[in-house]
Amino acid sequence: MGNRLFKLLLDHFKTPERILDSSVDELIALGGINKTLASAILNHGVSEQVKQDYAIVREKGYSIVTLTDPDYPYLLLQIYDPPPFLYVYGTLGSSRKNISVVGSRAATSYGMVATRRLCADLASHGITVVSGMARGIDTAAHTGALNGGGRTIAVFGSGLENIYPLENKELFHKIAQNGAVISEFPVLTKPLAYNFPKRNRIISGISLGTVVVEATRKSGSLITARFAAEHNREVFAVPGNINSGKSSGTHNLIKQGAKLVENAKDILEEILDIMVEPDTGNHNDDKLSHEILSLSSEEKLVWDSLSSYSVHMDELVRAVPMQPGQLSGILLGLELKGLVTQLPGKFFLKQEQ
Repeated sequence: MGNRLFKLLLDHFKTPERILDSSVDELIALGGINKTLASAILNHGVSEQVKQDYAIVREKGYSIVTLTDPDYPYLLLQIYDPPPFLYVYGTLGSSRKNISVVGSRAATSYGMVATRRLCADLASHGITVVSGMARGIDTAAHTGALNGGGRTIAVFGSGLENIYPLENKELFHKIAQNGAVISEFPVLTKPLAYNFPKRNRIISGISLGTVVVEATRKSGSLITARFAAEHNREVFAVPGNINSGKSSGTHNLIKQGAKLVENAKDILEEILDIMVEPDTGNHNDDKLSHEILSLSSEEKLVWDSLSSYSVHMDELVRAVPMQPGQLSGILLGLELKGLVTQLPGKFFLKQEQ
């Protein structure tokens, strides 16, 4: 059962207990579930691997954050296939002011210095730096954020008990003390090659935007940038030496429309409008009017499809002529501007003037 189906079940039934107390016919009626899968869900058993995982989590002081947990990263909830749960070492925190920074494992000294400086600057402005704790640019990103006195989040392509690369063991613990190390994989999962592209969607999904530093045309970092674009998040690129193939992928991103980044200010001015935490109290009518007038044509299209009565995401997908990922990104932007409220179960309503 994939992540999307998992979330569909949870959105519909609200709790795992209700899913397991339902009938085969109720599950089949949701769509995407045949009789065999429905029976397997209802006759599940707790595997030895799950018991072992849970024992290690308790022993090591890790935690498990689920889709229904208030600590689950809000931005990650908006992507197409959020992981049903995350293993966490450290503290995720509630901030949505995250920027991911990724790049080559075989980075040049220029790339390392530029990354550390940029991430220290971002951290000093209250931005949490997200990366994958790989060699090269990832390591420089985490180190720079820590040097800047800020928070950082590492997303693993292995289980928390398999630190990769092992030389970053000390960094692993420092990150947990000033942020979090997270993984969607069971704690003993080895650093298998096919897990790293999969984890890249979490790196971009948990962030308002992704910065790429020193990437070749075939770099895995470009996968993260592609996910960011699919999630309707910002894509940034730090230019490199035009005579070096190590930045050819980065320069291609700039040609395709990624914003060229020289310093943290270049990033902050792009995300300033959406990095403010949404209000929880009453909204000022003048501010609301200003926000509505400044909407883009796509935002206005989504806004006009909403009302003061809650509308389910599935209805919006049918009503608005755009891809679900793009629609989710626009709804997130409207929510962060205080124009839309999301209710449990993927229902949305607009804040009227």
